[in-house]
Amino acid sequence: MTAIKYAWSALGGDPVLAERVTPVLREGVLAARLPVRQLARACVGACALAGAELAARRAGLDEVPAVGVDDGAVAAAFHSERLLRVDGRAPVAFAPLSRFWRTADGWVRTHANYPHHRARLLRALGLPADAPVAEVAALIAERTALEVEETVYGGGGLAVALRSPKEWSAHEQAAVLAARPLVERERLGSARARVLPPLDPAAAPLLPAAGLRILDLTRVLAGPVATRTLALLGADVLRVDAPQLPELADQHADTGIGKRSATLGLGTDRDTFEELLASADVVVTGYRPGALDRFGISPQALAERRPGLVVAQVSAWGAYGPWGGRRGFDSLVQVATGIAVTEGSAQEPGALPAQALDHGTGYLLAGAVLRALTEQSYDGGGRLVRLALARTALWLTDGIRPGPAEGGASYEGPDAWLAERDSLLGRLRYALPPVSFAGGPADWAQPPVPWGSDPASW
Repeated sequence: MTAIKYAWSALGGDPVLAERVTPVLREGVLAARLPVRQLARACVGACALAGAELAARRAGLDEVPAVGVDDGAVAAAFHSERLLRVDGRAPVAFAPLSRFWRTADGWVRTHANYPHHRARLLRALGLPADAPVAEVAALIAERTALEVEETVYGGGGLAVALRSPKEWSAHEQAAVLAARPLVERERLGSARARVLPPLDPAAAPLLPAAGLRILDLTRVLAGPVATRTLALLGADVLRVDAPQLPELADQHADTGIGKRSATLGLGTDRDTFEELLASADVVVTGYRPGALDRFGISPQALAERRPGLVVAQVSAWGAYGPWGGRRGFDSLVQVATGIAVTEGSAQEPGALPAQALDHGTGYLLAGAVLRALTEQSYDGGGRLVRLALARTALWLTDGIRPGPAEGGASYEGPDAWLAERDSLLGRLRYALPPVSFAGGPADWAQPPVPWGSDPASW
């Protein structure tokens, strides 16, 4: 329970309410050298408690509903992108150029799942667009890991040199992160207290985010996991993407459940965006810090045009420090922060059993939004909540104390936490949501839709 209490306190929650969470421990899930199971359980439990708290507030309940967090459900959810099946087909895994490479003095990891990232990587290395893996490997083997890191980032690509925990702790970005809280929470403006329509306490299921409009400007995993969770809890979530940057189909199917999906050019169709913003309650962004500022989508600019707005931001490295403007992904953060060394061997780097930084941060982000909405209902004002994968990594590596060995109930795989349904994408098998509280939803109201298939309107 210590990790759950810490996560709940990071969201600004009343410490007494943490006693409403009852975990179901299961031995063997998310096994790792680092306390991944504790982190995953804590992030989901704190998010579920934030949902239960808001439900109680809106339904006028005398007591916050009891929260259950089952390790089995959490493990399935943290592997959702791997467990997905579309018409029986397994999802496409990492692209060939997204991997570890040996360098002249160690290792480097690249990320090139998206076509534009692959193109930038190869261009930065001075290789042709059709360069095979063997040619890339031969070139990287001649250079140092830091040389590859800086060259690729300088060319707009994604590569990170493998660092030990000690090396990362000496890095300036690590020091900046350590000085920040796990969840950054700020007040934006002085709008009047938000009046949310009351919920019928007898309604089934009880949906704490019902009636709320969430503008989802996120990509890849952490942000979409957060907005997928808010959709579960009743929010009208509209994901908006640039038309020239289509999402990976399997990734969209996994994280798009419960949402609508539209495309919109922020630089060419500002009127439509302003119409969406005018009645949005929450804006969630997942692009690198500062990338959306030129479109007037900084937190301060949004709050000026839409007083009382909740702005939620997630990034890889944080919105500050020497790496504050860099792109990043879970796999790269694991490499930089020493996790890949800790989970690896003398022969090669390793990885966590799931993309736990992405998933964990996503649930914390959703919980932060829910808590912001609860706080607003008492004392008004807009809100800014901000998280970073690298800050979550610091909590995993240096903040969670595993304590005595955990036992628990048996775990025979994820089947008990998988479901199937038809969709416009085909027959889906997917992981059920791990966020659970008494009277709350057990599944999403609707399946995912094809990418960009909805109008950019509420």
